[in-house]
Amino acid sequence: MVSRAASVVRQVKPILSINREDARRKVLTLYKAWIRQVPISMLSYDIPKSEVDCKRKIREEFKRHAHLTDLRIIDKLIIKGQMELQEVANMWKPTGALMHYWKETWEKKPTDFMSKFLSGQD
Repeated sequence: MVSRAASVVRQVKPILSINREDARRKVLTLYKAWIRQVPISMLSYDIPKSEVDCKRKIREEFKRHAHLTDLRIIDKLIIKGQMELQEVANMWKPTGALMHYWKETWEKKPTDFMSKFLSGQD
């Protein structure tokens, strides 16, 4: 039973990429497309970020997945990245959803009474 399950895992084929080099080429193509889209998106979207900030965030998002080795997961992320790029390019994505990528830099709201009192919140 174990050997049968192992053979099934070996027979699973990647979604898009043939090998690791093909996946790497597709990731780099997607990265370049995102970087080329930044100046156009800055004109379309009114966000309080500079072009350098946007390019830095794109680089950070791609590096966040640099450790992946499974071609199927890489292909899935490439497809998601292409869909996101299309949403941004066609202005289907609202500005708030675009700003969600910078959520780590948002100011944390105080939760305890004293912190709320000192910050002047209700």
